[in-house]
Amino acid sequence: MADPNLESSETATPKFDPECKFVTSYLVSPTTLAGIRLLLALFTLVTLLFTIIWQEVKTDGAEGYFSYFTNLTFVGLCAYFFASGTQTFAYSRSCNKGGANSDRPTYPLQRWHRVFQYLHVLLYTTIATFPIIVTVVYWALLSSSSSFTPPFNAFSNVSKHALNSVFALFEVLFTNVGPLPWLDLPVTIVLLCGYLGVAYITHATQGFYPYSFLDPKRQGAKLAAYIIGIAVGQVIVFVAAWGIIKLREHLVLSKKKASEASMGAGSEPKVNAPTTVERT
Repeated sequence: MADPNLESSETATPKFDPECKFVTSYLVSPTTLAGIRLLLALFTLVTLLFTIIWQEVKTDGAEGYFSYFTNLTFVGLCAYFFASGTQTFAYSRSCNKGGANSDRPTYPLQRWHRVFQYLHVLLYTTIATFPIIVTVVYWALLSSSSSFTPPFNAFSNVSKHALNSVFALFEVLFTNVGPLPWLDLPVTIVLLCGYLGVAYITHATQGFYPYSFLDPKRQGAKLAAYIIGIAVGQVIVFVAAWGIIKLREHLVLSKKKASEASMGAGSEPKVNAPTTVERT
């Protein structure tokens, strides 16, 4: 039975990501990209495990660890880098073997159900935008003199509130992944609204708000402004990421065309000038 996610068996062109943009970069090979992504996956996983174990052992406990949007977005980064890293590694192996379908390299996600394909795209959208929101909100509203003391706080805050955006920008700037689908913008807004439910459930069950600006008694009318501001911020970050990716694609394509034109000009046969024979 033919794979529904592939075109005709003659061309075997995948319907999902036919140009394999999700697993390639204009700067490095697929193998190198897979290595970078898996290394970042390992770093984020170790950071998550270290911080949750440290909080459980050294502080009052880690019951509310996953009530923080910061930690949830870091889990998203970890999941994305493991998923994209393994898919990229599979693609690099397919390249080395000449591809399984008519010598065309592919990767497993192209043959999976559309639901999983969409979830991968949505996961990419979240890791390209949410870490920026986390970084801006933390350093603008939540950071204090204790952000870098003791050393554990310094490591945790730098990893989750600074490096998180570096990792997001790496995917936006240095891979071939295309612009964020506009359909994902309202979906990410819904996800942010869903997090509000998590925050207030945390207060109802554990007696604290993950973030002080979500406390209606302390913030009053400012609470609505904070919530609307974060939603507007998500729209701005989404549009900015979309624009940066479009600009990156334009620059890469322009450079490619210029390089091809230069190679074409260099390969043209030289025309010898006519030889003048002197008569005596």
